[in-house]
Amino acid sequence: MAANLSPHEQNQPASLGRQVRNLLIVLVAVALSVAVFLGFRTQQNTVSLSALAKASTPLERALTNQKPTLMEFYANWCTSCQAMAQDIYDLEQRYGEQLNVVMLNVDNPKWLPEMLHYRVDGIPHFIFLNPQGETIASAIGLQPRSILGANVSALVAGNPLPHAGTTGKVSLVETAAKPRPDDPRGHGGQPSE
Repeated sequence: MAANLSPHEQNQPASLGRQVRNLLIVLVAVALSVAVFLGFRTQQNTVSLSALAKASTPLERALTNQKPTLMEFYANWCTSCQAMAQDIYDLEQRYGEQLNVVMLNVDNPKWLPEMLHYRVDGIPHFIFLNPQGETIASAIGLQPRSILGANVSALVAGNPLPHAGTTGKVSLVETAAKPRPDDPRGHGGQPSE
């Protein structure tokens, strides 16, 4: 019966097999690409600094509500701040109503008096306040999750902070009252006279 088939008809099963194989290869490649893409996405922080700041306790309330406070001076452009966003979020979720988390953006001139008061010259800059709103310790720069977690745990428990005064990788911040024209916090504006 094969002798009665045309050459085109004889090649159809082989051609169909190649098409099915090629389709399977394409589907597997697409599935692997999606898996790799999703794998990389799950390794990234899902919490933004802006979202943390929006949900944070206002400074005025934190200074008067009789709860210990973790205050962070940050900037959206600060890579160390971005790297720690998930850790801050996790601490806020873990300690819930026992802890104030206050986020102060150094790019907002509203916080210049606080930056000067707490001597912020590098970010992230963490201030630990007791329930009366008094500074008990600070830490500057990128903090490992375990170090920051131990400090917050001690703060909430009312114990001395085991890693007070630690310093990690920082982004420098200038707190001049008149920003230079090339100051990123000036957002392209001219310094005032």
